[in-house]
Amino acid sequence: MPFVNVKVIEGVFSSAQKQDIVRKVTEAMVAVEGESMRPVTWVVVEEISSGDWGIGGNPMHTTDVKALAAGSGG
Repeated sequence: MPFVNVKVIEGVFSSAQKQDIVRKVTEAMVAVEGESMRPVTWVVVEEISSGDWGIGGNPMHTTDVKALAAGSGG
């Protein structure tokens, strides 16, 4: 019974985007493990508070991630 935990910084993804993550990660797992495992494949999207996530010793905030996604690099 696979359990996939996807962690994201709060406020970056909309509810619809998080639902899309759940669907697409499930599809990826089923492609590997087989269709019979779909009913027992769990995917959880967990939001981490802005600033509680760090990369290279630097805290990341919602605004940093949105700037990266927009191509401005923060």
